Amino acid sequence: MTQPVKAFTIDFDLVTGLSKKTPSTKRTLSSMKGMYADQGAYDRKLQDDNDPLVYEFYELDIPQTSGDILFGTSVLYPGKVGNEYHMTKGHFHTILETGEVYYCLSGEGVMLMENPEGDWQIEKFSPGQAVYVPPRYAHRSINTGTEPLISFYAFRADAGHDYGTIETKGYRKLVVEKEGQPEIIDNPKWN
Repeated sequence: MTQPVKAFTIDFDLVTGLSKKTPSTKRTLSSMKGMYADQGAYDRKLQDDNDPLVYEFYELDIPQTSGDILFGTSVLYPGKVGNEYHMTKGHFHTILETGEVYYCLSGEGVMLMENPEGDWQIEKFSPGQAVYVPPRYAHRSINTGTEPLISFYAFRADAGHDYGTIETKGYRKLVVEKEGQPEIIDNPKWN
């Protein structure tokens, strides 16, 4: 059973911190194939909800050199696929020794992080809170709330993105809803 889609009003001057002319990159559910643990729930939601928008991000088109800082804003919409919360694809940086800072503007959620050696951590997002992603850590934002999770981010402009590593197995941990609350569980794809 699907829940009705809730409409959201977003202040794009707040979201972008840039301007309303800054284009966004949109990620619909169909672009998240293989990211959710429950393939059946993914297929049903994709069909029932007509490929909903999961998240989008805005960033300046600046030179990708080591002396520049790339920054932008992401909007992660609330929802679930099965019992797993909406999330970003997540990525390592191509230059693995790159840290990143996220600052929560509104909404609630968590940042899931893990390094190639298998160490993982999770940090809570709440308005006004910054989360530091250390170098060598893949990271994924997860919306555990009922409103859009909006965050500002910044990292070295030449760092690049490695989505492929995450697309093969995902993260070692998942964040799911159990009895109305977020819970961290092992990812069955890692067993």
